[in-house]
Amino acid sequence: MAYDFDLVCIGSGPAGQRAAVQASKLGRRAAVVEKRRCVGGVCIDTGTLPSKTLREAVVTFSGLAGKGDRLPWARLEGRPSCQQLFAGVDSVIAREVEVIESQLRRNDVSVLFGAASFVDPHTLVVEAEGARRQVTAEHILIAVGTQPAPSPGVENDGEVVLDTDDMVRLKQLPRTMCVVGAGVIGIEYTSILAALGVAVTLVERRERPLEFLDREIVDELLHQMRSRNVTLRLGEAVASIDLADGPAKKAVVTLESGKRIVTDVVLFSAGRTAATAALDLGAAGLEPDPRGRIRVDAHFRTAVPHIFAAGDVIGYPSLAATSSEQGRLAACAAFGVDAGPMAAHFPIGIYAIPEISMVGAPEHELTQQKVPYETGVARYREIARGQILGDHTGMFKMLFHREDHRLLGVHCIGTGATELVHIGQAVLGLGAGLDYFLKTVFNYPTLAECYKVAALDASNKLRF
Repeated sequence: MAYDFDLVCIGSGPAGQRAAVQASKLGRRAAVVEKRRCVGGVCIDTGTLPSKTLREAVVTFSGLAGKGDRLPWARLEGRPSCQQLFAGVDSVIAREVEVIESQLRRNDVSVLFGAASFVDPHTLVVEAEGARRQVTAEHILIAVGTQPAPSPGVENDGEVVLDTDDMVRLKQLPRTMCVVGAGVIGIEYTSILAALGVAVTLVERRERPLEFLDREIVDELLHQMRSRNVTLRLGEAVASIDLADGPAKKAVVTLESGKRIVTDVVLFSAGRTAATAALDLGAAGLEPDPRGRIRVDAHFRTAVPHIFAAGDVIGYPSLAATSSEQGRLAACAAFGVDAGPMAAHFPIGIYAIPEISMVGAPEHELTQQKVPYETGVARYREIARGQILGDHTGMFKMLFHREDHRLLGVHCIGTGATELVHIGQAVLGLGAGLDYFLKTVFNYPTLAECYKVAALDASNKLRF
């Protein structure tokens, strides 16, 4: 059978984009289908890029990075307006969209705008502004990403009750906010708003947030959030969210314990669901799990052999960087190219204020596995670059195997953590360890010196 394309990717985010480009480089006809206003998916439109651009603006305005002179319109003596905070978002998005469009164009990838759904396992219908088109493909990649889970009891109105996508469309900074859910996105927005002086209450059902992170790093994060007047309600669940009557719109959050939180804005960030509801997966012979996610094998192949899925739609780790690599590997698998497995060590970055990043195993995981290890710690206040940056609270930690001194994990909280971690990622991938850091010379003054200081600390402990 002659198909219109060899590969059609539903979604042009990191997974779909990279898969289509990889297919093209293999000499195949590829297309991406995008229902949003621009290519790039949630990552570009309402997720990663705008939220991280907002964070950078907040860091600048709050003076946390000492970069106020970069923005001549910054007024550090008062709270900035939302217009000031979001001034750079549209230009950053526009530039990134240009980059993606150029890449797709250079690789002869067709872009079809509209909402896609399955007609049968090889056929999609794409609908946009009254137009309807059928497209056939030998292989299909589902990379539609996720959407915010609905808030309980009251619909999001974009003003008082918000979901995480609404945050990049704020019209006015609230004075008080309640964030429901201490996952990565909830933690990021809590810390960002708190840095602007917003009184934030963070509600989380679990006793500890971010359980996959090193616990010492999380403890330091919570300490710094408390120092910015964040009220933590851990081990608490929301019973209801109601809108209060009165001239000033308010929300009343009632917890199962009976506590009531009256606030200007509620941000509901308790999870995301895969955006698969409109795809009519049943017509393709697929069935999602209760959160809309699609199960795949090690090659990102679904239960239907010629249909693949990658990115946030398949669940953990739900990172833009890993989604991109998953898309590439899926395209290779579709056309019989052996590209090897997904890399074992990938970094996790949390763009809170302060930044957090990790690669490898945390301490509690090694303890559970009964792996003998030793720690090496460096604190930013001991590093000349930390003094220059004015970051006296940053902390950097490496974990080494006690017997062969292999590097097992790197964990960091502080300025530039998401950049700093990549040195450790390379050493992990190469199977090296303590000797490398003891012998290597790092630029002075840089945060990379943390590796030397932490290695010396670990070496002292391993002498006995």
